[in-house]
Amino acid sequence: MADRNEIIKFCEEYLKVSEFKDYCKNGLQVEGKDKVKTIIIGVSISRKLIKEAINKKADMIIVHHGIFGNLIGEPPVIKGYVKNRLKLLLENNINLAGFHLPLDAHPAIGNNISLCKLLGVKNAKPFSIGFWGNLDKATDINNFVKTVNDKLKTNSYLLAAGPEKIKKVGIVSGGSSPDFQDAFESGADTYLCGDIRESVIRAAEEIGINIINAGHYNTEKLGIINLGELIAKKFKVNAKFVDIPCDI
Repeated sequence: MADRNEIIKFCEEYLKVSEFKDYCKNGLQVEGKDKVKTIIIGVSISRKLIKEAINKKADMIIVHHGIFGNLIGEPPVIKGYVKNRLKLLLENNINLAGFHLPLDAHPAIGNNISLCKLLGVKNAKPFSIGFWGNLDKATDINNFVKTVNDKLKTNSYLLAAGPEKIKKVGIVSGGSSPDFQDAFESGADTYLCGDIRESVIRAAEEIGINIINAGHYNTEKLGIINLGELIAKKFKVNAKFVDIPCDI
C-alpha cells in the first residue's frame, strides 16, 4: 500500500501544477483513506465511475475532470448531483484527485503530446497548452480524419476550411476550438480539438484552416491513462482505467 499524500505530492510536482491557473483544484479534492492499494482512473468524475470504484474496493479515484469551481459556486454550495457524488465518496472513504490543465499540457505524458505521438505528428512544438508539428508527408485531409477516428475510436466532425492536402497539424484536446487562431498563427494548416463552437465556424473558414472535432472525451483519455500507469509503476499499486464512453 502507498501513502495517499505521497501519491498526490508526486503528481503535483511531476505535472508542475503550481505553474497553472485553472478552473479547479489540481490535486486532492476529496479526502478518503490514508493508505492506497487500488486506484480507479477515469476521464470524468460521475456516479458511474464512483460505483465502479466501490465495486472494485478502490481507495482512490484520479480523474482529468474532477470537481470544478463553477459546479459549486462562490461561495460554495453543495447540492444536487454534486452532493450525491460527494455523498458516495465520503460514505465509502474514497479519495478523489483531479488534474486538469497540467495534464493537458505535460510534454511527456499529457493529452496533447500523446495525441501527437499517436497520430504521427512529428517535431512537436508548444502553442497554447497544446502542440503543433509535421506529418511525414502531405496527407489527404479525409484520410487523416479516418486515422483519427480509427486511433481514438471516435466519429470526428470535419470543418474542411483549409487545404485538402495537409502537412502541419496543431492539437489541443478538450473544449479548445477557440484556440484555432493560435494554431493557425503557429503554422498549422489543420487543427484537432475536442469541440466545435458556432462562433468558430465562420472565422475558421475566413482564415482557411481545417478543424477536426474529435470529441472532448475521446481526446482526453491518453493523459490520465499515462498518469495511472506512472503511479502504478512508482508506488506499486493497482491502477485501472475505467472507460465510460461519451461521444461528446
